[in-house]
Amino acid sequence: MNNKWIRVAIPALLIHCSVGTVYCWSTFKQSIAEQIGMSPFAVGWAFSLAIFFLGMSAAFVGKFVERDIHKSSLIACICFTTGMIGTGLSIQFLTGWAAMIGIYLCYGVIMGIGLGIGYLTPVKTLMLWFSENKGLATGISIMGFGLAKAIATPIMEWLQGSFGIAPMFIILGVAYFCLMFLGHILLKKPEVWVEPQTNEGFNALTIFKNKQFIGIWLMFFLNIHCGLMIISYEKQILSVTFATAASLALILSIVPSFTAGFNALGRIGYSTLSDRLKERNSIYIIIFTSCIVISSMVVLFHAVEGATNIALGIMVIAFLFIINAGYGGGFSTLPALLSERFGMKKISQIHGLALSAWAIAGLTGNNTSELILNSTGSYTSVVLIGVILYTVALVICVSLVGKKRGNTIV
Repeated sequence: MNNKWIRVAIPALLIHCSVGTVYCWSTFKQSIAEQIGMSPFAVGWAFSLAIFFLGMSAAFVGKFVERDIHKSSLIACICFTTGMIGTGLSIQFLTGWAAMIGIYLCYGVIMGIGLGIGYLTPVKTLMLWFSENKGLATGISIMGFGLAKAIATPIMEWLQGSFGIAPMFIILGVAYFCLMFLGHILLKKPEVWVEPQTNEGFNALTIFKNKQFIGIWLMFFLNIHCGLMIISYEKQILSVTFATAASLALILSIVPSFTAGFNALGRIGYSTLSDRLKERNSIYIIIFTSCIVISSMVVLFHAVEGATNIALGIMVIAFLFIINAGYGGGFSTLPALLSERFGMKKISQIHGLALSAWAIAGLTGNNTSELILNSTGSYTSVVLIGVILYTVALVICVSLVGKKRGNTIV
């Protein structure tokens, strides 16, 4: 049974394909709002809280995950599924602010903690088993996090239609418990790896003084922030772009599945490509450059008079594909980049601290779009701000992160 596919690849996919369903939020946000009698804006904070607690729990449990992935995978399983079932019960038996508080606590806090621990737990083990192809290894697992949306969205829609929104959460909570618990049982580090028993040589405050880590944290934050600015309003952008199209309903049902697919492909594609490159940071240069180019083209197409609806529609769909691919690729390439810069000894702790950027971006990304839309009423303005922020990320990527400067062990 000491096979790397059985001991880490499959368990990692079981865990990440479960916790990755957090990105199905837009599938049921409106239904929750209608069921409990609250505004979509108020309900939307549950997703922001989930991402915040994902990042912050990952930042604080790195040492624990390093020490015992078996316990951490079990805690992730219990927290994630308890949060999901608790969300269903809050919707079923409560209304108004009582339901909202229950959802914030269950979906935002408890499930968010399970998300963070579950996301972080398999990553180092993957890189230990696949020591020669770290990018491929983390890409396989983190692809599962992105692919979860494509797999779960039609299932969630069927469950909502057949049983209702509250039973959907309860049924899925039980199903994901089975999947994550199986992953928990199978997950194991290589027998040749002996985990250091001390924390000597590592200080969380010290690493935040490291110029390259600060650069990685900032560019990672900006990539997530910009991605969420667009991804969280994906259906609205498509609705505006194809408002006059007779096939609008078909577009809204098909395109999000393809964007989820590009999100997943970006996760495995960019990280695998990073294994072939002399410098892993080059992947982020590719990601930011491609996002700047496609976003600028969308802005220009909107500005040019006489641009056909078909041409603009194709451009917007291509834009959503590339943004999703870059968003996913930024996640999957991060662990291998950090291991290249700081070594494997404390990678779970360092990776967890870097994921704190995800926590902050979870609060700022979609809310920035909301502020821009309230001020301008234009999605083009959102894309333009994205161009500016992606450019800042590219500058940071080149100037602060730069090239590898020896094997820096914190």
